[in-house]
Amino acid sequence: MADQQHSLARTYAALRRWAPPPAPTGFLVLLVVMFALSYGVGSAVGPVAPGMHSTGTGSDGGSEPHGDGGMGDMHSGGER
Repeated sequence: MADQQHSLARTYAALRRWAPPPAPTGFLVLLVVMFALSYGVGSAVGPVAPGMHSTGTGSDGGSEPHGDGGMGDMHSGGER
């Protein structure tokens, strides 16, 4: 029985030596959880900016945004 306890104590000490430190590990776990939550909320909400469209090819085959969201009607900076 004493040999088994000594063996368990030695195994525990070896595992503890090779285990990562708890503070950085906890921080990384928190970082992953926060990223997953924010990604999930962003995917559920979708685009929220006006005029924002998917970058994939649509039914019209073009990649230009529809409506007045383009920059074609902008004036140069020096003219008033």
